[in-house]
Amino acid sequence: MKSFSPASPACLAASSEDVAQKLAALSHPARLEILRRLGGRSCCCKEVVAHLDLAQSTVSQHLKILVEAGLVRYEPERQRSRYQIDQAALAAVSASVSALVESCCAVEGADV
Repeated sequence: MKSFSPASPACLAASSEDVAQKLAALSHPARLEILRRLGGRSCCCKEVVAHLDLAQSTVSQHLKILVEAGLVRYEPERQRSRYQIDQAALAAVSASVSALVESCCAVEGADV
């Protein structure tokens, strides 16, 4: 799992495969709720579970997917691991989707 680290410029120029992996991680409603619960703070799995109608093992699995996709950072602590949204990675996905929409609209507009 990835630990806390500042975003690199490489994540800002994401490949199609990288963006697709992140979008796939975002495609599950439970993972979207987990991101909402994490907000701009760091918290442990137990804190997320307390706000969702999901088992701890299910939340852990969803967190693992978000970490592997690079959307959430993970930092092991003594008995509890801490999770935090990687805001730069999430912003990069947003920018990639916006650029895609703009390029599709520009092509579409040229044909009209």
